[in-house]
Amino acid sequence: MNKEYNTVRTTSNEQSFLPINPFAEPTTTMSSTTNPNHPHIGDDDMIDIDFRNTTNEKLNSGVMNVDLVNTRYDDFQTIDWLKDLMRDRFRHRLLRAKTRQSFLNKILMYHDAWSGWLCVLLVGLSAGVIAGVIDIGTNWISHLKHGICLNAFWLNREQCCWASRNLQYTNVNTEECTEWFTWPQVFGTYKTGAGQFLLSYIMYIFWSTIFASFAVLLVKVFAPYACGSGIPEIKTILGGFIIRGYLGKWTLLIKSIGMMCATSAGLILGKEGPFVHIACCCGNIFSYLFPKYGRNEAKKREILSAAAAAGVSVAFGAPIGGVLFSLEEISYYFPYKTLWRSFFCAMVGALVVRSINPYGNGHDIQFSIDYSVPWASFEMIPFILLGILGGLWGAFFIKTNIWWCRFRKNSRLGQYTILEVVGLALITASIIYLNPYTRMSMSELIKRLVSQCRVEDMIDLCDYPNSQFVTGKSKGSVGLAGPGVHRAIWQLFFALIVQVALVTFTIGVKVPSGLIIPSMSIGAITGRIIGIITEQLAIQNPSFILFRHDCSKEENCVTPALYAIVGACAFLGGVSKMTISLVVIMFELTGGLTYIVPLMAAAMTAKWIGDGFVRGGIYDAHIELNGYPFLDNKEEFNLTTTAEEVMRPRPEQRSALAFLTQSTMTFADVENLLKETTHTLYPVVVTREQPYVVGQVLRRDLQIVLKSQKMHRYRLSSTVIQFTTTSEATLNSDFESDNQPEQQLTANSEVIRVGNLLDQAPIIVTDQTPMETVIDLFRKLGLRQAFVTRNGRLRGIITKKDILRHIQQMSSHNSEATYFDN
Repeated sequence: MNKEYNTVRTTSNEQSFLPINPFAEPTTTMSSTTNPNHPHIGDDDMIDIDFRNTTNEKLNSGVMNVDLVNTRYDDFQTIDWLKDLMRDRFRHRLLRAKTRQSFLNKILMYHDAWSGWLCVLLVGLSAGVIAGVIDIGTNWISHLKHGICLNAFWLNREQCCWASRNLQYTNVNTEECTEWFTWPQVFGTYKTGAGQFLLSYIMYIFWSTIFASFAVLLVKVFAPYACGSGIPEIKTILGGFIIRGYLGKWTLLIKSIGMMCATSAGLILGKEGPFVHIACCCGNIFSYLFPKYGRNEAKKREILSAAAAAGVSVAFGAPIGGVLFSLEEISYYFPYKTLWRSFFCAMVGALVVRSINPYGNGHDIQFSIDYSVPWASFEMIPFILLGILGGLWGAFFIKTNIWWCRFRKNSRLGQYTILEVVGLALITASIIYLNPYTRMSMSELIKRLVSQCRVEDMIDLCDYPNSQFVTGKSKGSVGLAGPGVHRAIWQLFFALIVQVALVTFTIGVKVPSGLIIPSMSIGAITGRIIGIITEQLAIQNPSFILFRHDCSKEENCVTPALYAIVGACAFLGGVSKMTISLVVIMFELTGGLTYIVPLMAAAMTAKWIGDGFVRGGIYDAHIELNGYPFLDNKEEFNLTTTAEEVMRPRPEQRSALAFLTQSTMTFADVENLLKETTHTLYPVVVTREQPYVVGQVLRRDLQIVLKSQKMHRYRLSSTVIQFTTTSEATLNSDFESDNQPEQQLTANSEVIRVGNLLDQAPIIVTDQTPMETVIDLFRKLGLRQAFVTRNGRLRGIITKKDILRHIQQMSSHNSEATYFDN
């Protein structure tokens, strides 16, 4: 959007055909005797200061008009939702008014209308391509720890053995063929024994350490914001917070490469969560192709909400679940048109992933199941038990992980991020290689656990000597578990212990990491174990009251693989506290539409149990840990306080509120105020004796004006700065005549009018306004701050961080919480 489209300049001899836009793009117009060839001066590439339209008449009269409105936010600030949305409405009205002038302007109007759809289309395409490349690369790098396909090194183990005539499977269903060379075979050792195992063990640890070291070095050197899953920060950004560089191109590149290396290193983390961050990076980058979104932070968040939905869609092949995830868990401002654009963006991403086929199964989902057997009524008891265990697991993990992250943050361990990751990779690789179920990737493990046994399966989990398995809607015939099943249960139990212990210390290290797949893996292991136990109880006790009506001697009534699906849903729900979106993601992820009711029961139980111990999910806990100013619009507050008890300065405090007067402050007074305080904006009152609020001014605008004036004028200390326009000064002449000191100051001094800096529509509440009302104002209007008055006189100010600090104090009586300035 061009600057001339947003600022309508008028002189004293002409009338404006449109109302002056108080939320225009940054423009400064100065009337002074300056060199016409003087270059434009900028402040950090934020504004252009225009020294044209110089008139000697205004200079001789001692009055200078400065027009500037700043629309760019500093780092770690909160956006002004109201002003940004009003600015977009004005831009839209101006664009519609110009359509009557020419056909080209009408084309521009149509382009503006469909630019949002084009932007989300590009985001969906790019997110799908990046997701496909990451999935393929991760599979290849992960298998590199075990060996290499010498005839075609670019193939992973599964692809290498596709055309093999000597294909065999291990007891955990891992492919083995003559075309795939393990590292002992590469070094010439073909005999099985202690030497081969030791060499494989050493190479596994070596490659794991290399991949983890590469990932942490990339993050530390090139993009520190590429660590973690990014979902807490994305949630905060969509809430209106500015984090410069978090959605940049370097973060996108390093996170894409780093998550492949970190996942392939065998660390107990996943790559699916960071896809939300990657998709939002794409949304941020493509939004700058369309000034409607790139230059308006509030409108940009509509694109980011759609990108978050696409991130979940490409991660799991769940477009509907992605839209619901963005709506339920991530987005703060989600208008109706964003819902359709999110759906379109998620659909495009899922189609691209399906076309690339990174999973090699012909589907766009990872854990597709080929059974739809009905579940019995008595199975609701173990399903609810899994929900209870998932809620307990979520509470345990949130408390322990936050404790460890806080310890890392406040101790010397946080200074040695590279050593921490390398040491963790060494310990993890040394432990998980000894167990075949932890040796494989967690995605492969989940795929094994949610799959039903078939007649050709010769793995431990399907060791039922007296059973004949069939596919389709029929269940396997009755049979007792063999020694392979017992061995698999113990191995899965130890895998469960290892993953629970390691994931607590892994989530939060300085590598790209997600929590979704580890939680699902832990839940799938627990569910499969409980499923096998329930199956054997039903087989050995067919006349028990619970099994009497649903089980018979001819057919098994329990499907252990179903319990793995329900367990994955319950444990992920216990950690994230998601409900509706989680259930939809799970049935899209597996294709098990028949099992919605068990999934719903497990997810709701996990949330109820988890809420009894910990308020909010893991993402909310990390937002609070990092001190981000995020005000949840779904949370309810029952406070009995008033605005007077939260505002700054409080009545019992001796500090004075920093403010500006409308017409009585000199250049030196304003400059000293900016030096002594660090506030992002200042209220403007009539006079010190009559502190009636007339508006507010941003600190950044004042700094730009002072800097530009000092570079082109001299002897400014006694110059008066008036926050009025020429017309306002005329209308207020009667008031000035009653104020003799002010009139004398204006008459004997040069005046700089900065009326267009003044925002004359601040949000004001009285000091007796209940805090519940104030919080609703901040949440529903997206406010940055509100002024507090009594009988119209300014008494204080309330910002978002004041509200968050007050909520923290009321809930935990902890006043040490630190929030970023907004």
